[in-house]
Amino acid sequence: MKLTYDISTLTPYINWPYFFFAWQVKEQAEKDRLHEEALRLLDDLEGRYHAYGLFELFEAYSDGDDIVIDRGMRIPCLRQQQGEPPYLCLADFICPINKSHSTKIGLFATTVDIGLETDFDADDYQKMLVQLLADRLAEAAAERMHEQVRKEFWGYAKDEQLTIPEMLIEKFQGIRPAVGYPSLPDASLNFILDDLLDMKQIGIRLTESGAMKPHASVSGLMLAHPQARYFSIGKIGEDQLGDYARRRGLPIEVCRKFLAANL
Repeated sequence: MKLTYDISTLTPYINWPYFFFAWQVKEQAEKDRLHEEALRLLDDLEGRYHAYGLFELFEAYSDGDDIVIDRGMRIPCLRQQQGEPPYLCLADFICPINKSHSTKIGLFATTVDIGLETDFDADDYQKMLVQLLADRLAEAAAERMHEQVRKEFWGYAKDEQLTIPEMLIEKFQGIRPAVGYPSLPDASLNFILDDLLDMKQIGIRLTESGAMKPHASVSGLMLAHPQARYFSIGKIGEDQLGDYARRRGLPIEVCRKFLAANL
């Protein structure tokens, strides 16, 4: 399903601490000034630019460390190998393949109009400001869409009554792990998501490494398991790299490049 969002709809969902962190702003007075300037700019962008969401819900099973979608597509995941047990993998939060029932899973992508990255080149400061706001709008679109999925489209949390600040600190049931982030670090998994979602519907194209354009884009999974939580894969060994390459159906040196930060 494709969704379109006005900027004014998403502004309440913006996680401002991340915006200030990107600017390396620490003083409260400077944060207040920058916040006011950003809000004025968002008002000016209203109606001229939009953000977009795309998601699909699928029946899914886990098969070892793979998540198997009902179309036979596999999303290979990684498992923690360091630190204290339990050593988590996202597939742990999906019903195993040998059970009599399956689990739903959501796949999603969000983005913004490409003009937010191309229309402000004449002014370096404004270009940076708009780019950082575009990043926040893509994340805000994911937040708003996930809320709609939980309460309406999937409906596993129909009675959820969270405020937006509570949502921004992830008090909701389930998780929304993003591709390229600590629990799902291989950005090339976007190729699998693209096969299932057709991201060009909302203007996203992929580079040869799986990075998304526009840069202000987010993709990932939506898991509903009550015990699902975020975690970092951290460092993995050559044994898991080889197993992951086999499950991806790719040469091990290709996967080594995709997972360089985890080796």
